[in-house]
Parts: sequence; structure tokens; C-alpha cells
Amino acid sequence: MKKDNRYLKALAAAFPHTIPILMGFSFLGMTYGIFMTASGFPWWYPCLTSVVIFAGSAEFVAVNLLLGAFDLAQAFFMTIMINARHVFYGISMLEKYKGMGLKKFYLIFGLCDESFSINCTANIPEDVDKGLFMLFVTILDHSYWVLGSSLGGIFGNFLHFNTTGLDFVMTAMFVVIFLEQWLKEKDHLSALIGLFVSTAALLVFGAESFLLPAMAGILVSLTLMRKRLEKGGVK
Repeated sequence: MKKDNRYLKALAAAFPHTIPILMGFSFLGMTYGIFMTASGFPWWYPCLTSVVIFAGSAEFVAVNLLLGAFDLAQAFFMTIMINARHVFYGISMLEKYKGMGLKKFYLIFGLCDESFSINCTANIPEDVDKGLFMLFVTILDHSYWVLGSSLGGIFGNFLHFNTTGLDFVMTAMFVVIFLEQWLKEKDHLSALIGLFVSTAALLVFGAESFLLPAMAGILVSLTLMRKRLEKGGVK
């Protein structure tokens, strides 16, 4: 009974922190589910991918990767580039995850922007197990995304409506992410490098083959410009 109280206390403490995530993930997940079924996949595909991938941006990209000819290198580098920030999240959480036992494996798998933000900044009550608190934050956030994706898959499969233009949602999402990062950062050099290198690769290699050269060029450019970026770059 005492063990049950620990779990209930941790869940009760974690849930209020995740309510904004519930609202955001439900709607975004539904968009993903509808987008995937509109692309020709059965309703259970978005549910399955949300369970085993759990990386919002990468899941949207995965739709096009699954529709095209399989290219392992492209899929690997695309995923690395989109989710590279998680490497730094993981390094930041090394101390917090120390001594977590088996919970650590799921905490690593379920680490996303929202879970990272909550687990890093939340004031956890002294009588609440910190490991269980972080575990429930991660479980809740993951379940919200799976719920939204599953509902989107069901609605997209059984409700018939005009989905013309829905495939633009991925482009719109990345534009919004880019603009948010632009507004948050005082130093725009890295964004300008990304725009310039991507445009150059598109012109040289064409729309079908520019992606990998663009990612490689961005990686090399950012590495070469690292010292300047650390000093502030272009304001």
C-alpha cells in the first residue's frame, strides 16, 4: 500500500504540469494521424509509429520516407539532423537520470522537448519520488501524443472529407519552428547558414537529390563557424 501511495503521489504531482502538453499534443497528433491516413496508410499506422518512434517532427517526415523508395542513409541523416538537439538534452539529464534503474531506459526513449522542459524546471515536492515524477511526466506526454495520433488516424480513415492541401502541414510546421527559433535567438548566423547552404544545394543538385548534400554542407559550415557562433555572430 505504501508503494501504491508513492506512485499516486508522483502521478498527482506530475499531471498538472502536463496539462498544456495534453492540449498541444492532442491537436498536433490528430493532424499527424489525419495526414498519414490521407497519404494512404491505414488508421493504425499513426498509432503504431507514435508508440515506437515518438518524435513529432521525424514522424511527419517518416510519412514521405515510407512513401518513397527506401534510402537508409537519407532516413538516418534526416532523423539525426531533425533531432540532433536531443543529444544535448541527454547530456543535460545525465545527473538527473543517475540511479534510476530500469526507469532510465524509458526516460531516455521518451525524452522530448516538453518532457525535458518539465523535468528540468519543475519544483518537485519533497515528499514525491523524483524518479517516479519524471517517469510519469514522460508517460503522460507520450500517451497524449499516441492518443492524438490514434484519433487522427481514426477520423482520417472513417470520416470522408476533402484533404486537398493537408500534405502542406509538414512544410507549415517546419516554417513555424524556423520562425520561432529566429525570434528567440539574437544571433541569426546559424539560420542564415542553413538557408544559404540549402538553397545552394537545391540549385546544384535539384529537388530530388539536394537533401543529403545540404545537411552535410550545413554540418561542415557550422563546424567551421563554431568559434564565431560562440562569440555571437551576426546580430
